[in-house]
Amino acid sequence: MRCLVLAHEPDGPACQIAVRLKERGYEVDTHVITHDYNQPNDATPFPDIEPYDLIVPMGSIRSLTNKAEIDSWIHVELDLLRQAHEADTPILGVCFGGQLLADALGGSVESAPVTEIGWYELEPADGKDNPAGPGPWLEWHHDRFHAPPQAEVLAKTEHATQLFRIGRTVGTQFHPEVDVQHVAGFLSEASDEYLDTWGVDRDTMLADAQANEAANIKQCHAFVDWFLDEVVAGNPAPD
Repeated sequence: MRCLVLAHEPDGPACQIAVRLKERGYEVDTHVITHDYNQPNDATPFPDIEPYDLIVPMGSIRSLTNKAEIDSWIHVELDLLRQAHEADTPILGVCFGGQLLADALGGSVESAPVTEIGWYELEPADGKDNPAGPGPWLEWHHDRFHAPPQAEVLAKTEHATQLFRIGRTVGTQFHPEVDVQHVAGFLSEASDEYLDTWGVDRDTMLADAQANEAANIKQCHAFVDWFLDEVVAGNPAPD
């Protein structure tokens, strides 16, 4: 079994998602789309997706509210994900990846009224079970998605939809993949001015990641198991 991870920048790999996929028998290939933060439209061409059994588009510092900044590749990726969904290839989109899926499949993306950066608990959507569990999960987003009309919305926070499913396609707004090293990578690329603007303290953010790391790895792996067992294979766990 082969998985294609679409990392939009070098510091955006699948991290603990990839760890669990490998433990479950997947060969994981990571395609980094852009390599220079100052050249957002300088992109590496996408690989052929046909050989892959699973696609995992990850987060990004870019915004779907500004497609002109990334128009050399964003429409190609949206078409690629749409085609994969229509071919019933399983897709797990994370943060920007979830926004891509929403956009590609008939939903929308907008600037969020409240930026969520930090560890947040998720609530079940009305009348639904939340397969991710309450968390807390790491949030780091300035935009939010509105799920496609045919989607089943499964989890939310006060200010954003957090999890939706359409068949074998799942989109998250939260970051299940993170560990301390991953958060440190986020912080290394963030300027002091940016962090000050959003009230983020580097030391506090890193300390929170350290405090939550063990629990997050466990819940991330459980979330990947749910995705593989129930969404991909269609074998829900027994009651």
